[in-house]
Amino acid sequence: MTAPSPSDPQATSTPSSSGGHALAPRFHGGHAVVGTDPRSPRPRRTGLILGILGGAAVLATLGITQLTASLGYDAAAENYDDATATVTREKSDLRTESSDLQAVSEAALLIVDHPADVLVVDAAAEDALRAAVAAADEATTSADALVASELPPAGEKPALFWDLFGSTAQLDGRSADAAGLAADLDTTSAEVGEASTALVESGIALLSTAGEAAVPFEAAHISARNDAVVALRDAAADVLTISTIDDAAATTYIALQDAAAQVVATETEELAEKAGPLLGARLEIEAFARALAPGVLLEFDWAPVVNGAGYNGSMGGYTTWWWDDPGRSVIQLSNSVAEQWPADRSQALVAHEVGHAISVKCQDMYDSSTQDSIEKWATAWAISMGFTDDANGVWAYGYPPQSYIDAAAGCR
Repeated sequence: MTAPSPSDPQATSTPSSSGGHALAPRFHGGHAVVGTDPRSPRPRRTGLILGILGGAAVLATLGITQLTASLGYDAAAENYDDATATVTREKSDLRTESSDLQAVSEAALLIVDHPADVLVVDAAAEDALRAAVAAADEATTSADALVASELPPAGEKPALFWDLFGSTAQLDGRSADAAGLAADLDTTSAEVGEASTALVESGIALLSTAGEAAVPFEAAHISARNDAVVALRDAAADVLTISTIDDAAATTYIALQDAAAQVVATETEELAEKAGPLLGARLEIEAFARALAPGVLLEFDWAPVVNGAGYNGSMGGYTTWWWDDPGRSVIQLSNSVAEQWPADRSQALVAHEVGHAISVKCQDMYDSSTQDSIEKWATAWAISMGFTDDANGVWAYGYPPQSYIDAAAGCR
C-alpha cells in the first residue's frame, strides 16, 4: 500500500498499527461540512415566551387595577354627591324652619315683654311662654350653626390608580361625615319643630287667659265709658280667635292691653266727673239701672239740668241708644234724680229711661217711627216693670195703650 503524501489534501487519515482509522488532529483547508444527527432537539425559546407572557400579565393586572380604582372612585364620588345633595336639601329646609321659628319667637317676645300691669295675665302662662322663648332661641342657635357648616368639594378625579385608591378612601370618609351631618340636621329639625309647637301652644295659652280675663276685668270697671268697653270686648274676641303666634297675634294682644288701659282711664275720668256729695247716690242709681236691663251696655252722664228739667224739684232724663251689637245706650240724668233718690218718683223716671235703653233688644216689638210712640213704649215698659209713679212717663206723655204694656212685658 502506498501512503499518501502529508501534503495531499485528500489525506484525511492514516492507518494505525492496529488497523482501522484515526481522526486527524485538526481540520484544515477549505470548509468542512459537519453532519447533524436528525434525532437531536431544536433550540428552545421558552424564556422569551415566558417573558412575553409575564409582561402581558403585569400589564393586564395594571389595567384591571386601574379600571377597578377608577370605577371605585366613580362610585364613591356618586355616593358623596348624593350625600351632599341630601345635606343641601336638609339645610335648606332647616334654614326655613329656623327662620320661621325665629319670627315666632320674636312675636312671642313682644307679647311676653309687653306690660301686663292693667289686664293681668296668668303668671304660670307667662312663665311658660318665657321658657318656650328661651328654648326656641337655643334651637335656632343650634340650627343656624349646622346650616353654616360646609362640606368640602369632591375635587378633581386623579389619573393613576394609586391616587385613585387614596381619593376613594377620602371620599368614603367624607360621605360618612355628610351622612352624620344629615342625621344631625334631621335631629335638629325635629327639635326646631318641637320648640315651635311649644312656643305656639304656650303663646296661645297666654292669649287665651288674657282674652278670658277681659270679662271679669270689665265687671270690675263698671263705670268705664261705652266706647272703651266695646273696644275691650272686640279686642278680647280677636285675641280668642288667634291660632298661631306671629306679628299679627302680638299686635292683637297689645291692642287688648291698650283697650284695658282705656277702660281704666275712662272710668277714672267718669268717677272724677261724678265726685262730690252725690257720688254714692249716683252710683246706686247706675247699678239700679243696669240691673233692670242686663246685657245692655249703659253709660251715664250727670248734669244740673237735663231735657229742660232739674231745678225746683223737677227731674230730667234723656237717653240715646244704638241698635248695633252690643246694644248700648247713654242715659243722662239731672242731679235732682240723685238728690231725691231712692224716692219712687226717682226710680220711676230711671225706669222710663231704661225703657228707652232696653229697646235695642226689642226693636221689633213697637213702632219707633214717631217720637210719641217711642215715649209711649218707654212708659209702658216702666209700667210693665211695676213702676207706677207718674214720673214713669205718664205725667209727661200720657198713659200708653195696653197693647204697648203687654208687648213691653216681653222685653227683658
